[in-house]
Amino acid sequence: MSNDNSKLERGLSIWQATAINMIDMVGIGPFVTIPLIVGMMKGPASIYAWLLGALLAYMDGMVWAELGAKWPEAGGSYVFLNKLYSHLKIGRLMSFLFIWQTTIQAPLVIASGAIGFAQYFSYLVPVTDIQQKMVSGGLVILLVALLYRNIKSIGKISVVLWIITGGTILWLIFSGLPQFHLAQAVNWHISGFDTSALLFVALGNSTIKATYSYLGYYNVCHLGAEIRNPAKSIPRSILISITGIAVLYLAMQTVILGVLPASLVGNTKYIASIYFEHVYNSHTVGVIATILVLIIGLASLFSAILGYSRIPYAAALNGDFFKVFAKVHPKHKFPHISLLAIGGMGFIFSLLFRLGEVISAILMMRILIQFASQAVGLILYRYHHPKEDMPYKMPLFPIPALLCIGIWLFLFYNGETKFQLYALGIIVSGCIAYFIREQLAKKNA
Repeated sequence: MSNDNSKLERGLSIWQATAINMIDMVGIGPFVTIPLIVGMMKGPASIYAWLLGALLAYMDGMVWAELGAKWPEAGGSYVFLNKLYSHLKIGRLMSFLFIWQTTIQAPLVIASGAIGFAQYFSYLVPVTDIQQKMVSGGLVILLVALLYRNIKSIGKISVVLWIITGGTILWLIFSGLPQFHLAQAVNWHISGFDTSALLFVALGNSTIKATYSYLGYYNVCHLGAEIRNPAKSIPRSILISITGIAVLYLAMQTVILGVLPASLVGNTKYIASIYFEHVYNSHTVGVIATILVLIIGLASLFSAILGYSRIPYAAALNGDFFKVFAKVHPKHKFPHISLLAIGGMGFIFSLLFRLGEVISAILMMRILIQFASQAVGLILYRYHHPKEDMPYKMPLFPIPALLCIGIWLFLFYNGETKFQLYALGIIVSGCIAYFIREQLAKKNA
């Protein structure tokens, strides 16, 4: 596979790369999903979903760290799947399936963040459904405009956005300590479920929501061709990101449930706003907190759109996507056509879908082709190339990769049937499209 990324500039330092990862991971996600998870797990037992999500992020993060250090190119999974499965003669098919799903899944990710932003915005200003869609669509347009610049400028913006993101979460954690009730926060009993089967389903569904909030630790791999010293910077940025965000999420969940009753947490759409309003007994502080949460949501989408814009670019360079997507801005050296296309699709999707369904659909579509397939592919690759130089090797290989596969399949099994069928339908339709394209290429050769 020839993937010439020489047109891109290696302008991101390890700390800028880590900032891009971390702002992608946080976003509006935890502030939307904490109430959902607390409701599903019936209180503080929701900590188990966050712990399982953190475990999965670490195990899967090690897979991404190996692959990103080995092949630091633009496109992330597009490159990895091709390389991992090339010895089985299905590398091009796997990378095509990834691109096929990404054309739907990436705009859905953008839409989920924009819709969550608009939902939280309604705490400040009551808006109709149509006005919410205007807010979400307008946000996508604003972000594309912010990203229409060189990678060094984007790296600097990312650090500023991460300072705001991390500072807000730390404010949330420490401001609640004077009113914190430990016994209330650590009441982790799971006796509220009538049967173990109901607990199993609840844990699966709530972990799907928690995992959604952890996603983004791999974003640096999409930008592999723009990272300085990638063999060291990519693995470190991934593991630093997961560690930092896991600590913040677990602390945030614990403090919120130690200050507010679980019944209230599980029944509000504006958990951060209500929390700050309660702690300070001030609606004004609640408004300030809401504005900061909105900036965090903007930051996450900023990072997500940045990473996704590099995937069609990488595919186009290799001849697996429309050639126009391989164009690089003549002055600022970034794939501007790919950025505009991904942003445009995200804008359309933000006007069409609702948040809850988007979150579940995103994860179900990605589990089989992207996450599980990469872990399986890495195990097979290491087996077939035992002497291959790997700049980063996960400890205790292949245990983390096997755990990663098991948890991903557990989440897929516990997903809603319609989303499972959507995921399988995308795979089947992608295979059909691939073989039709191959036959046409042979006829035209």
